[in-house]
Amino acid sequence: MHIGFDNQAPHWRVTAILTPRGMAAKRLRDEARLAGRLIDATSGRRVRSMVITDANQVILSAVGPETLRDRLELERLKAEAEGKGA
Repeated sequence: MHIGFDNQAPHWRVTAILTPRGMAAKRLRDEARLAGRLIDATSGRRVRSMVITDANQVILSAVGPETLRDRLELERLKAEAEGKGA
């Protein structure tokens, strides 16, 4: 799944897409940074969404959460049509 600036995240690993607003999101981001699980894929742009994976990694993206949700749904539909499951 394309998450912006030539960065990809495997759609089968994505468990949640969040907006970076609020103290809970800030705490999640800070804890991931301290644990070495934070991946910044913004290329210096403003963080518009946070992608959480099943490996408990937090990926920061400059792409909006609605756009990422649509891309994730499309990737999962393509995988299902190819018989790979999601």
